[in-house]
Amino acid sequence: MPQHPAAPLPAPRSFTQPMAMELLTSDAAVPIDTTVGYDSRTPHALTITFHLLGEEPVVWCFDREMILTGSLRPTGDGEIRLRPDTDGGLLLLLGPSGQRAVVKCDQEALCRFVRETFVLVPQGTEDRHLDWGPLLASLRR
Repeated sequence: MPQHPAAPLPAPRSFTQPMAMELLTSDAAVPIDTTVGYDSRTPHALTITFHLLGEEPVVWCFDREMILTGSLRPTGDGEIRLRPDTDGGLLLLLGPSGQRAVVKCDQEALCRFVRETFVLVPQGTEDRHLDWGPLLASLRR
């Protein structure tokens, strides 16, 4: 079967931004330093890295469209759920039921970051940024 040459992948691009968030407990809102990140090699996702005192950072991956949807109405399933807060914040409900952490962030700041990812990799063009070579090679074995 003839092989068609694949279009070259765009140069990978990434960016990060520090963002203050709060862990909501039954007693208080505890500030957490976080870094939001995006890498065009994983074009559908962004990461939020939680920098916890005395511990290794904890990284969660989020679908970028899910964040925009969660800013408007409750969304998500399983260990990641999002919903708008009554004061304009965005609540991230992370972890399994019964052990879920509730993290509050500035909805506008996070949505602005997500919109910047769509400038870098427009919606509908994500597949042009994925390197399918390793997967296809493993399927040929």
